[in-house]
Amino acid sequence: MGLFSRDDDSGDDSDGAKNSFLEERGFIASAIVVGAVLVCLVVWFMAGGRSDDPTAGPSQTPSTVVPTGQPTEEESTEPPAPTEEPSATRTAPPPPNSRTGGCNAKNPSQAIPRVAAPLAVSWQFEGKMLIPIQAESGPAKTSPNGVRSCFAHSPTGAVLAAMVLLGQLQNPEVGIAALNSRVYPGPGRDAAIAAAKQAASTPSTTVAGDIQFAGFKVLDYPPNATRAIIQVVADLNNKAYGAMPVTMRWYKGDWYIELQTDGSFNGSTEPDILTSLSGYVRFSGSS
Repeated sequence: MGLFSRDDDSGDDSDGAKNSFLEERGFIASAIVVGAVLVCLVVWFMAGGRSDDPTAGPSQTPSTVVPTGQPTEEESTEPPAPTEEPSATRTAPPPPNSRTGGCNAKNPSQAIPRVAAPLAVSWQFEGKMLIPIQAESGPAKTSPNGVRSCFAHSPTGAVLAAMVLLGQLQNPEVGIAALNSRVYPGPGRDAAIAAAKQAASTPSTTVAGDIQFAGFKVLDYPPNATRAIIQVVADLNNKAYGAMPVTMRWYKGDWYIELQTDGSFNGSTEPDILTSLSGYVRFSGSS
């Protein structure tokens, strides 16, 4: 099963969406696994199956980008209605490598985004997910194998790093490389790498789900932070929202994801199932 994916055997009982989500809690302790035959890193991002075919997923053309829409004050009481796919434009993203943006930015703003989403953001497909890219806060570097890095030492930089790295981990083309180079060293990363190697020889029995980022909340960002906690929200197949805390560590001049010792994001902590984005900053590439 892939990162942000759903089991193709899951039922279509909408009343059981939350239950099935929480019943999969045991998988939260599983490590990050990436590659062509990904198993679930965050199975709690499932919303259950649909009785009809999933809506068409976004194109995987890496050059397609979507500009960020402005956040609205009014909060929806339920997830948005299904759409065929995010709309795309020809707006060009920032250069893949920059000497002034991201981790190279001098004195980046330390304002915590609590209401309005980051501005001047382009959304680019990473596999089947849209990830945010901003010239000011990053990512400002892209390695030859496609791994993105170099985020500003700021709250906005931490938010963008969390979303970009989550998006890259679910992409089979760059997932393993991102796991090795963009996760903070420690027992968690070791456990995740071991699981990834094991998963590489495991036949996949699942299909990708319709998961896109929907918003975020900065839970913890002290002054001159060396560690930050970002609550990332995803739209779960247009049925509900799933919110997961992602710990970011400032290390060697950049933001890295930090995992629990078992290789998971949040250990035994229950994920949050939301019916609205009230209290969160709306931030997505779909409209």
